[in-house]
Amino acid sequence: MAHPTVKLNRVINNTVEKLVINTVRCLGVDLTQEHTGGHPGTVMGAAAIGVALWRFAMRYNPKDPDWFNRDRFVLSAGHACLFQYIHLHLAGYDAWTADQLKTYHNPDFGMAAGHPEIEFPGIEVTTGPLGQGIANAVGLAIAAKNLAATYNKPGFNIVDHKIWCFTGDGCLQEGVGQEALSLAGHLRLDNFIVIYDDNQVTVDGSIANCFTDDSSAKIAANGFHVIEVQDGTNDLPAILEALDEAKTIEGKPIFVHIRTVIGYGSHRANSGAAHGQPLGVEEVEYVKGVFGFDPRVKCHIPDEVYEYFRPVVARGHEDEEQWKTLYMKYAEAYPAEYAEIQQRLTGTLPDGWRELLPTKSELPTVEQPTRKSSGIAVTTLVPKFKQFVAGSADLLESTFVSFPNQVEFQHPDTGLGDYSGRQIRYGIREFAMIGISNGMSAYQNGMFIPICSTFFQFWLYAAPAARMSALQGLRIIGIGTHDSIGIGEDGPTHQPIALASFYRSLPNYNFIRPADAEECMGAWEIALDSPHTPSLFALSRQPVPLHEHSDRSKIKLGAYPIFSTSSDDSCPQLIIISSGSEVTRSIEAAKRLGDELTLRVRVVSMPSQAHFDKQSYEYRDFVLGNGKALVVAIEAWSSYGWARYAHASLSMHTFGQSAPQATLYEIFGFGVDNIVAKVKAWVDSKTLDGEVVLPRLGQFEELLLDYVNPHKH
Repeated sequence: MAHPTVKLNRVINNTVEKLVINTVRCLGVDLTQEHTGGHPGTVMGAAAIGVALWRFAMRYNPKDPDWFNRDRFVLSAGHACLFQYIHLHLAGYDAWTADQLKTYHNPDFGMAAGHPEIEFPGIEVTTGPLGQGIANAVGLAIAAKNLAATYNKPGFNIVDHKIWCFTGDGCLQEGVGQEALSLAGHLRLDNFIVIYDDNQVTVDGSIANCFTDDSSAKIAANGFHVIEVQDGTNDLPAILEALDEAKTIEGKPIFVHIRTVIGYGSHRANSGAAHGQPLGVEEVEYVKGVFGFDPRVKCHIPDEVYEYFRPVVARGHEDEEQWKTLYMKYAEAYPAEYAEIQQRLTGTLPDGWRELLPTKSELPTVEQPTRKSSGIAVTTLVPKFKQFVAGSADLLESTFVSFPNQVEFQHPDTGLGDYSGRQIRYGIREFAMIGISNGMSAYQNGMFIPICSTFFQFWLYAAPAARMSALQGLRIIGIGTHDSIGIGEDGPTHQPIALASFYRSLPNYNFIRPADAEECMGAWEIALDSPHTPSLFALSRQPVPLHEHSDRSKIKLGAYPIFSTSSDDSCPQLIIISSGSEVTRSIEAAKRLGDELTLRVRVVSMPSQAHFDKQSYEYRDFVLGNGKALVVAIEAWSSYGWARYAHASLSMHTFGQSAPQATLYEIFGFGVDNIVAKVKAWVDSKTLDGEVVLPRLGQFEELLLDYVNPHKH
């Protein structure tokens, strides 16, 4: 049977409630003023909402912040983090001491970061860039629904918690927030409760200057059940009634629209000045006087306030103990499912997954796009392991993330699938797709491995969320297909030229461009061996051969010799570095250059610059010729970054064009004949009296500057 929730006394004592709420407000003004930084306004205006959430509405155990069946809270309006920190302290989280609260904007920084960070107890995801928290919360809700549909049994609702998301005016203006809310409404996620702190103010002042949407009507049109509270600043009973109702709604996500007064109690109330800066010493003293506090005493928390929150700890302990009892009975009744959950809680795949991937001898020998080769890993692994949730932004077939016997994640009543499904159609919502996947990945110790796919160029739409994946250390596996001018007739709007530069420079990110099917297997191994690092594979639309000397085990090295014109490859005179589909052209050119120049030519496949940079100096020096070889890079992207490894490059210097992919490679100078001619002329220019003279630092040359789009000015 499902476990009950311990009910706390809902009798409202106006005197005590006012003291608690006003204590939160005074802490907000004191802590922002202490080190002259931060956001006091929302703490002051939304204090009653915080009390309603942490004292009454949410089910959690402050003494065990990672309890599996806890409610999750996401502060999408991350600038209001002090609102969350104060309530974590009052609720009894051991880590959130009074001293930790005082590290807010403190030069001796601690846990109270300027925006919530995932590393600390009670913080589910890192928020800050507005709107992304909404997407994260949708991901958490999807994860919970999927687990419940997969593992709950009659009488054993071991997963039955809620996802709470606190948002403000800014989050609802951001496109990613609207993308995520739209999808949540379509999926009918009734475990997802959005609290809209509608204070009508942002940094620039009144939102009347830029935003006059009827948010309740708009969100209702998205499929949400809407509840409205007119005075969320002080009417705690009305807030509690709204949140109680929210928890009973079935078949729709819930939008609780609460109107508040930002900076309540100060002369700056209802203004932008209350949003993102301390109030000033005199105004702080004024506010504390208004609320009956001694202006001279800082950060005072009366004993009555601690006493008011004390029952939360007992409730949380009892809730968790009841759940543990249920879970142990579940283990006896359903040992296979219990073992599977426990294994997933480790955050790793079961032993033996690597051996499931086909060996090189088992891979197709016919030429095929690397997007299709990556699909081999998807169809091999995803059906076997429930950790994987694979999705696409309207490109399932193009990105090869479909898998046998897939079930779509959909509300069961639609007839399109059910909540146990692990194939997600994100629609044309690239940004939200990654933000939602971040929430899934963060749900509980890597229980989920989201796979997200779209054309590589549209990972530009997704880039802000991909950056947050890396910052938080969340394992997302990204598929970016149609990765170059080889996309062909779709034209320059779809042909990525400079995007790789961003992903290559992003810390804690596996950006990998494999050259063939074997390297694709190595890319998947890296992604699955990286529990705290997201990955993105740039994959070709055009077919490439399976190279004789490609080696999945060397992908983790970032770069390795893949071809040589000489049986003795220890002392190459010319090195060509490439990635992806250009490796094939480089090998073809190397064969001819070796004959025509009578030089020892080595081709290096460099699928990952970041992994190469982590290798020993000795290995990197060996790959790049020990400082005795001319090195040229060939890649149909921008040359940015190649000067670290090469003396020259054949790279793109304009946008692409709409034409067949084979034609485009010729037009922009990547035909094998032109590669040979350009490299040969460059080598000749570096030869003096029969000896090659290596260029000095700063003499990097672009060998295709004369190749411009013939149909563009």
